[in-house]
Amino acid sequence: MTSISKEYRGVPALRDVGITLNPGEIHAVLGENGAGKSTLMKIMAGVVARSAGTMRLDGREVTFNSPAEALDGGVVMVFQETSLVPSMSVAQNIYLGDEKLFNRLRGLYIAAQQFLQSLNFSVDPWAMVSTLGAAKKQMVEIARAVRHNAKVIIFDEPTASLTPEEKGHFFSLLQRLKKSGVSIVFISHALEEALSVSDRITILRDGELVSSGPTSSYDRDSIIRAMVGRALSNELYSKEQRTLRPAGERILSVQNLSMGAMVRNNSFSIYAGQVTGVFGLIGSGRTETAKVIAGVQKRNYFHGGEVKYRDAYVSYRVPRPAVRDGIVYVTEDRKLEGFFETMSISENIYSSLLASGLKTSSIIRGKDAREIAADWTRKLNIRAINGDTRVIELSGGNQQKVVIASGLVQEPKLVIFDEPTRGVDVGAIAEIHEIIGGLADSGLAVLVISSYLPEIMNISDRILVSRLGRIVEEFTPGETTEEQIMYASVH
Repeated sequence: MTSISKEYRGVPALRDVGITLNPGEIHAVLGENGAGKSTLMKIMAGVVARSAGTMRLDGREVTFNSPAEALDGGVVMVFQETSLVPSMSVAQNIYLGDEKLFNRLRGLYIAAQQFLQSLNFSVDPWAMVSTLGAAKKQMVEIARAVRHNAKVIIFDEPTASLTPEEKGHFFSLLQRLKKSGVSIVFISHALEEALSVSDRITILRDGELVSSGPTSSYDRDSIIRAMVGRALSNELYSKEQRTLRPAGERILSVQNLSMGAMVRNNSFSIYAGQVTGVFGLIGSGRTETAKVIAGVQKRNYFHGGEVKYRDAYVSYRVPRPAVRDGIVYVTEDRKLEGFFETMSISENIYSSLLASGLKTSSIIRGKDAREIAADWTRKLNIRAINGDTRVIELSGGNQQKVVIASGLVQEPKLVIFDEPTRGVDVGAIAEIHEIIGGLADSGLAVLVISSYLPEIMNISDRILVSRLGRIVEEFTPGETTEEQIMYASVH
């Protein structure tokens, strides 16, 4: 790709960017949210039309007007947000668009099962995609791409939802693809992963190419400097001892909470003025517990336990009364649950304000919505043309900031962040951590669910470990190690 440019409404998203892929190499493309990584790759995959520049494949100039044309040319992309059909099974999604004239369903499922096993992906081919979690959906996306035997496979944040074991299988798969001569583009915010698996690295900043070369010429610090134009002070996840916030009043008390097989007799407390971190592996019941507290899911009708919020027993069956009482849940799945993608930034934030009941007038004023959106866009440093920009047009990290703004505009007393920095660049991670810390400093109770131990260790004032549907251990940062926390989560 040579001198690639792309403009949206006259605003450049890419300016004269070039990138070269060699056969049988893993090429990491890095940059902050909004740097243009996904836009560049979507142009390569035929999803977005370029405004200027040329693209050559095997020496001949090509223009892909659709993903189907790109696939015919041997280029396929695994998107950051899955593009599966929820009402179809795993096997049907894997073979979608490549079906034979006559299909034997049993043969289709057997073939899908064998293919998934060859990739070391433990996914049931008979399962409906709508019933899968984020990690399983990502595996199906990866399997569907690999099955096309493409010359170029683009992975956009492929490991964001995977467990350490699943990541190991995925990286082994990358090496097998590399040996077979496939060119791989690896977009990731996990810099350590990019350094360990890639052969070359290209770094974008503000839509421009700032650095490109062999991976051996980079380290974590040099990548961060190139990405953000500066060094991040004190490291993102500092090992230094810090002052922990003391516990304020008890805001939430959970006793013997139960929901199906995922939450089992769970008990813990949350205090004002503190960040309480919850660590646990996928399937440990962390998210389900948070959703029950916030009224997103219902606990067991009989023997479901008790939730005491600000000295009153509550039982939310839907989120609206929880929001009005001051409990906000910031979801881990921003695309499915976090925003209305065809609506603008201002419309999304304003709709959250209306849902909170803080806005007493039933008249929707566009001017109010834009002013509120402008305020939160400034506070959270959301990169967008203006408040009328549709959320679907934003990068993943800026979409995440819109979801956070939609929660904070409701003036909560208890904020539950579920994987708040998933798919977010290092610069935005620091900003989100600062937001979380500021909320606790202002006296709010903050609960942060994260699968990344350094994050939990760095931002938490107390750490709870979830396993098999309940909290099994509590630790104090500075007095424990990552090994002890991980041991508690699996034994």
